Amino acid sequence: MSVYSLVIHGGAGTILKGEMTKELETNYHKGLENALDAGYAILEKEGSAVDAILAATISLENNILFNAGRGSVFGKDGSQEMDAAIMNGQNLMAGAVAAVKNVRNPVELAYTIMNKSQHVMLNGNGALEFAKMNKLRLEEDAYFYSEFRHNQWKQMQGNDETALDHNIIIKDKKFGTVGAAAVDIYGNVAAATSTGGMTNKQYGRVGDSPIIGAGTYANNKTCAISCTGHGEPFIRAVTAYDVSCLIEYKGLSLEEAMNVVVHDKLMKLEGEGGMIGVDTKGNAAMVFNSEGMYRGLRKSDGTKMVLIYK
Repeated sequence: MSVYSLVIHGGAGTILKGEMTKELETNYHKGLENALDAGYAILEKEGSAVDAILAATISLENNILFNAGRGSVFGKDGSQEMDAAIMNGQNLMAGAVAAVKNVRNPVELAYTIMNKSQHVMLNGNGALEFAKMNKLRLEEDAYFYSEFRHNQWKQMQGNDETALDHNIIIKDKKFGTVGAAAVDIYGNVAAATSTGGMTNKQYGRVGDSPIIGAGTYANNKTCAISCTGHGEPFIRAVTAYDVSCLIEYKGLSLEEAMNVVVHDKLMKLEGEGGMIGVDTKGNAAMVFNSEGMYRGLRKSDGTKMVLIYK
C-alpha cells in the first residue's frame, strides 16, 4: 500500500504551558484535530495532496483562535489584510494572494488564482476583484473581528512598532500563521500557508507566507514545506526552497534539511519560528526553534499526534 501523510501547523513562538488555560489548550487541540480530520479524510479516499491541504487550511482559517482568515490580526490602520499561498509539487503550479481584505478563505483565493488565472500572485483590490469575479465567499469586517485581536492592536496604537501576533508582551511571542503539507497515495506533494500577518503592521506589508520559496514551496523531486515565523528573515533566507535545495543537491533527508535551515541558517538571521514538511516517500517532520509550535501529524501507518509545546 502506498503511504500518505498530512502535517499541519497553527503558528509558533513563546507558547508556554504555564501560561495556557486548560480550556484554551483543549480548544487549540480540537482546532488542530479538526483540520487534520478534514485533510486526512481526502487522502484516505485517494484524493489529491492539493485538495487535502486546501481542506485542512480552510479549517484553520475558519477557526478564530488562529491568526489567519477569521482570526486575523489588525494592521496599523485598523484593517485586517491577509496573505496566503498554495503550491502543487506535481507540476510546480502555484497561487498566492497578498494584502487582501474581506475574503473568507484567502487560501481558496490562492487556489483559484493557481487554477483560473495566468498569474501566480494577486494583491489588494485586484485580488478582491478576482475573488468577486470567481464568486468566492466574502464577509463583512464584523466576521473577522475578534475582541482578543482588537485589544492587542489597541495596545500597539500610537507607535510605529509591530508585533508578531501575540507579541505584545515580550515573553508572549506567537507567530500566527497556519499551514499544511501533504503527500498523497500517488506520491504527489503540496503545501499551503495562510496568515493575518503582524499586529499593527504597515498598510500593505507582505510577509513570507504568500511568497513562493520563502514561506511556501512544493516539488515532487523533493518535498513540500509550510513555514511560520517572523516573515522578514524567512524571506531573506528563501527558507522553504532552501530545504528543497538541501535535499536535491546535497542529498539530505527531509528532517536533516529542515534542521539545517531552522536551527542554523534562520538563527543566524535572528529568525524565530518553524516549519512543517513532507517528502514523496511519506516522511513528515515538524521543526522549530521557538518554545512551541501548534502542530499536528497524521500518516497512513497509523501515526497521529497533536502537539503544542517542545
